[in-house]
Order: sequence, then structure tokens, then C-alpha cells
Amino acid sequence: MTGIKFLAQQLNVSIGTVSRALNGKPDVSEDTRQRVIAAAAAMGYAPNQAGRSLRRGNTNAVGFMIELGSDTGRNNDNFFLGVFDGVQATLARHHLDLIVLPCPTDEDPTQYVQRMIARRLVDAMIISATHRKDTRIDVLRDARIPFITLGRSATPGTHPWIDLDFDGVARRAVDRLVAAGHRRIAVAVPSNDINLGFIFLDGYRNALAANGLSFEPELVFRVPSSEQGGYQLGHDLCAMANRPSAVVLNYELLALGLYRRLDESGLTPGIDLAVIGFREGPVSRFLSPTLTCFRLSLRDLGIALGEALLASIPAYADVYPQGIVRRIWPMELVPGESDRA
Repeated sequence: MTGIKFLAQQLNVSIGTVSRALNGKPDVSEDTRQRVIAAAAAMGYAPNQAGRSLRRGNTNAVGFMIELGSDTGRNNDNFFLGVFDGVQATLARHHLDLIVLPCPTDEDPTQYVQRMIARRLVDAMIISATHRKDTRIDVLRDARIPFITLGRSATPGTHPWIDLDFDGVARRAVDRLVAAGHRRIAVAVPSNDINLGFIFLDGYRNALAANGLSFEPELVFRVPSSEQGGYQLGHDLCAMANRPSAVVLNYELLALGLYRRLDESGLTPGIDLAVIGFREGPVSRFLSPTLTCFRLSLRDLGIALGEALLASIPAYADVYPQGIVRRIWPMELVPGESDRA
């Protein structure tokens, strides 16, 4: 008899109350929720997920795909660890698990997704590092597997996504530099076709135009999104006869390599070259001079990502009624000393 009915009888509450408490619905008091959870654990009760499965009740697991070795994979800093924490916090409310799916460097990402689908490892997926045209989206849609993308794509169709405010960051960075008197502002964007690079570059161009400045193609630097890419950027900037007075970075780790290369050339960020970075990371806080950049909560982003995925699944519509989510995630400016030149 150790089921939801027996649990309700023991607690002297309705079956509906037990169900809502176990499924994290907001219309149950915290005291009742904790009583139900504690009693369920003591009785060894695990909810039957068949009626609330992501697809067909196969695994009760969500896969989060990252691309190892990708220069925009963000797997060499803490970005994904913070996001994973938030996603798992959301899934845990519904007794679901998160499985990280690392795509090897030498495997095509679309073929990797097809392989995961064929093996039925997970019931839903989160994919990141979206490209301008991302065939993974078509594959997941055709397979009728619930999914959400961390990043926008120009791929046709309707699907949920959450993306960082790359356009807004580029615009605010250029506006800030122009207000400080800069007129020749360089920008660093990814060296591949990841979509965030196109969005960031569009924001940069639009901000220049809004400030009455001309777009100069030679001030666009396409470099790998890594410390080495930042070093290459610094080398290219130092080699210019008519060096720009400022640069905007599209990736957090670029600042590390850039600072190193400028130091080797006897140049100082914030004095010889104004620098505005992208996301504030653990290492960037210790750069000297301090880096002007942008802040966000990775855990909150992960929580929102998990909730948006579940909101797209009919079985969870009563808990997350927002439907298909398409959201730009805001980022907060953190003033530093690197853009005072």
C-alpha cells in the first residue's frame, strides 16, 4: 500500500495535496510540502513517473550537450558548472536527473545528437553553442524529443531558447567607450560560425551607427574564444600602424591572453588601450587593472533554462504555464579600471 493514496491517508491530507507537494507546485504550504517529502522518504515512496514522463517514461533524465574542444564551448572555465547546478535544481523538484553529454572534438555535433537519440539515453535535451544554421535543431524536432537551446539560431521553426544579451552587451560597451571619447573601437568575435558572434557583431555595428561612427572592417578581429585567442588579438592590435584606442571582447577568457600580450609590448590596459570584457569570471576579478565587464548569475540562468524546457512539455504545463519560452538573459555592467584610457 506504499503509494500516493496510503501516503495521503497517513498524513491526513488529500491525494491531490500529496501530488502537488511532490511535484513542486506553488499552491502547497512549505510546512505541508516538507511533511509530505519527509513522509515519502521514510516510507521509501517514489512517485510513478509514467504519467509525467518527458517522452514515454523511458529514463526520466535530461541530457545537456556541450562540445569539447570547441573554441566557444566554454568548457575551459566555470560557465557550464554554474549552469548545470541551476538546471539540476529545477529537475530535482520533479525527480528528474541531469546527464552531461560531452561531444568529442573529432565528432560532428549533429551526428552526436543522432547517436544519443538512437541510444535513448535521455528523454529531453539542452543544446548549447548554437550555430547560425544548426542542424541539431532539425534532428531533435524531427525525432519529437523535447529540447531547448542555450543560444539563438537562425534555423527556421519554433522552439524554446534562452540566450545571453550579446547584442545589449555590445551596444552598452560601445556607448560607454564613445562617451569616454573613443572613436576607433575594435571588436573581437569568434572565428567560427557560432550565432552569438553574428549577434554580437550586429550589436557593435548598430551601436557605432547610433553614435555617428563608421564601421571599419579592419577593426573586426576573428579569433578563437580562449586565452590563446586573446593573445593573438593582442599581437594583431600591437602590429597595427594605426592602432584603435579601445576594444570590446565577446568572451571572458580573451582578456587573459590580451593582458599578457599587451604587457609584453609595454602597454597597459586602461592607459594605452581601453578594454571592455564580456562575462565577469573568477579569474577576471584578479586582473590588474580590474576588468570592466558584465555579470550574470549562472545558477539562475540554469534554473530558468530547466523551467523553460519543462514548460514546453505538455505534462508539465500545469506547473510551468508559460509555454514556449524565448528569452534574452540580461547582464549587469561591472565597472572596472580597464576602460579608463
